Amino acid sequence: MKVIDIINKADKTQFSFELLPPLKGSNGDKLYNTIEGLLEFKPQYINITTHRDEFDLRTREDGLIEKRIVRKRPGTVAIAASIQHKYGIPVVPHILCGGFSRSETEHVLLDLHFLGIKNVLALRGDGLKGEHVFRPETNGNKNAHELVHQIADLKEGKYLDPNLKNTSPLDFSIGVAGYPEKHFEAPNLDTDLQYLKEKVDAGADYIVTQMFFDNQKYYQFVDKCRTAGIMVPIIPGIKPIAVKNQLTVLPKIFSIDLPQDLAEELSAAKDNNAARKVGTEWAIHQAKDLIKNGAPSLHMYTYGLTDNVKEIMKAVF
Repeated sequence: MKVIDIINKADKTQFSFELLPPLKGSNGDKLYNTIEGLLEFKPQYINITTHRDEFDLRTREDGLIEKRIVRKRPGTVAIAASIQHKYGIPVVPHILCGGFSRSETEHVLLDLHFLGIKNVLALRGDGLKGEHVFRPETNGNKNAHELVHQIADLKEGKYLDPNLKNTSPLDFSIGVAGYPEKHFEAPNLDTDLQYLKEKVDAGADYIVTQMFFDNQKYYQFVDKCRTAGIMVPIIPGIKPIAVKNQLTVLPKIFSIDLPQDLAEELSAAKDNNAARKVGTEWAIHQAKDLIKNGAPSLHMYTYGLTDNVKEIMKAVF
């Protein structure tokens, strides 16, 4: 089933969560344990992140520096298919611009289509590690707007090869990312909203937000989107803080603010267990308020941890 249909047919706030693919060499047990720990809360769909190849510099025996391609996590296609087949829950694999040509993207989408996966989240993705400017691959999509456009073309049976005859459409529900506190590269929120509207106008069905810790920023973001003519569902993303150092790490990595009350409580936490309790209680408060105000779904960023997410779900559903 498509995510947009799930959202549109729902008469109450839904629940979904996001997972990291297992590291190379892992047998996947942790991934399945994470899913099975949350099944009792009836997740309506599961997102699976995608990670581009990385480059590693190593010194050879002759003293020269060798640049090697390293993939730390396997591709998303097989994992997504395995999860959807095993649990019968719609899966939303992330599709990136970074690290992929348009041709490679088309082949991934074809594979997903043949495996019965009807949902994708279209993202630009990060640049290469150590580079400050995002650089697309040769013949790759430059941004998420172009990526959405490519997927939307396939929904109409328009492939990269114009000589193909009697092509079949690939009918995906397309999600995109939104940033209540703006993307760190955008000069301001209004400009970021223009980029977001371009993605929606290109064919995106719904928006999932970056994590935030102040619900008022989500509500203000939704209002600004509606004023800008962005009318698709906007799903709030919640990240329960799990360890004390996330007080400084999360704002640095994701360019977000933590409310002063939350920052003070985390600063006063004696250890990670105390910080985890603070983070869980804060997320419960966020979730209850979002449900009260009619959020279409709660999208939980688990990062492979489920105990705190289970506490939150038990408290709010």
